[in-house]
Amino acid sequence: MAFKKNNRKKYSTVSDEPRIIRAPLPKEKEVIGIIEQRHGGNKMKVNCLDGKERVGRVPGRLKRYLWLRPNDVVIIEPWELDNTKGDILLKYKPNQINWLKANGHLETEDNEF
Repeated sequence: MAFKKNNRKKYSTVSDEPRIIRAPLPKEKEVIGIIEQRHGGNKMKVNCLDGKERVGRVPGRLKRYLWLRPNDVVIIEPWELDNTKGDILLKYKPNQINWLKANGHLETEDNEF
């Protein structure tokens, strides 16, 4: 029995990273924030761009899919009853963060010691 050799390439050798034309922006009550510190479990301290510091939590539906670390940029939705707490809805990717900075949605910190 003879096997026929297939000369077609299965995978592309060019790995260009897709350019982000835009990133999802916060809607209505949602705010962009930066994770300061993890408190354990699914809770963490988030500095929001509206000047408040909130305790954010990852909802159960996103717990396995949203891996967060300090200095990650996220969208947080404050709770209706307690404005010092909120749910973390989305984590921005590095190229989306660059887009946010370039378009003025995210302030850059130039403070160095």
